[in-house]
Amino acid sequence: MSSPKQFSILLVDDDEVDRMTVKRAFRKVRFPVQLTEASNGEEALAIIQTKTKPLIDNLSTKHSNVGLDSTTFDLALLDYRLPDIDGLSLIARIKALNFNVPLIVLTGQGDEEIAVEIMKAGAADYLSKAKIEPSILVKAIDSAIRIHQAEEAVKLANKRLRASNELLFLKNQELEKQQAHIKTQNIKLQESYKLKSEFLATMSHELRTPMNAIMGFSQLLLRQYPDPLSSQQENLIQRILNNSKNLLDMINEMLDFSKIEAGKLDYNPQPFNLNYLIATTVEELKSLAIQKEINLTAEINLTEHFIIQDSNLLKRSLINLISNGIKFTDKGTVKLQAWELDANQIAIAIEDTGIGIATEDLSKIFQAFRQVDQSFTRQHSGTGLGLAITDSLVKIMGGTISVESRLNHGSIFTIQIPRRKDVRLQNSSV
Repeated sequence: MSSPKQFSILLVDDDEVDRMTVKRAFRKVRFPVQLTEASNGEEALAIIQTKTKPLIDNLSTKHSNVGLDSTTFDLALLDYRLPDIDGLSLIARIKALNFNVPLIVLTGQGDEEIAVEIMKAGAADYLSKAKIEPSILVKAIDSAIRIHQAEEAVKLANKRLRASNELLFLKNQELEKQQAHIKTQNIKLQESYKLKSEFLATMSHELRTPMNAIMGFSQLLLRQYPDPLSSQQENLIQRILNNSKNLLDMINEMLDFSKIEAGKLDYNPQPFNLNYLIATTVEELKSLAIQKEINLTAEINLTEHFIIQDSNLLKRSLINLISNGIKFTDKGTVKLQAWELDANQIAIAIEDTGIGIATEDLSKIFQAFRQVDQSFTRQHSGTGLGLAITDSLVKIMGGTISVESRLNHGSIFTIQIPRRKDVRLQNSSV
């Protein structure tokens, strides 16, 4: 079994009898202590200067188990009346040496004023020599060491806290700089975004005028008045007209997209007959389906035909989805279905039997300027804005759009919109 750890105590007293009294007290209660003795203040200060400051790291361990070597002190017992210096002056000089141990002053008199001055000077406790008993002395030492350890723990915790606070302060400063930089970059991006949108809007507008003129003159020529055209001339002019229409569709998409990006696309809800809007939209697009020899059908199952929405935005959304279905279907059917999900929600699905979309590409199709086939040799032309625009239009109406698809088996695009946009907002806020 290992021997108990000793406490290293500095005992400063010019009276050898008093020093013996203290040592007997320790022996009587078997207090494990290693005493270093000094008979005057200067001798004590010399001893202190040769010692190292004790470090108490293991604060969770009781002081009776903390191992200290002979080069450190746990506590100092000081006589108040020394031949070369008084107690208050000695305490001050000890503190000046940064001797960070608890001090207990031994007095030969019971003057309360002296006791108060001793405690103010920095002593942990004071004891009257006339009343020194082993149990009282050991209890005072035990208490002083415990309190000192607690104070050192608080100091260490505060030091670490200050260091953490300083680190947090520096990190916050760095974060603020980063946020300021990000804010500046965002402002620049917004300016660039705005310039891009304005450029797209301007170019789209400027391109529409000559395209409309080309289409108008092509239509005039196709009337073959006053002179008839040869079959070859008629075919060439028809191709000019068809390509002009395709280009105008792309220009219109760019213009719509620039308006959406700039937040300039108005939302104008009005009551209208949804059955009629669906039927007329499908009828307008039947010629495209007939040209590709595919069936375009509509199945409407609505008990209440009237809704309050922006009919223009909804029609443009349906045109985009039906046109897409026809565009990517070479044989089979494009079918529109409309039904009520509940009293406030309408669902419209456009299903085709076209080329379909691979699972890994489903997340890309609503991105602007993205097409599943991005190559220059792709079979189907376009800006890649149709579905991005449709997604934005549906969101403006307070709805959602989703897609289900299998490669080479076709796709189903489903729009869900509220009968009234404010109904959806009210429900979501409850």
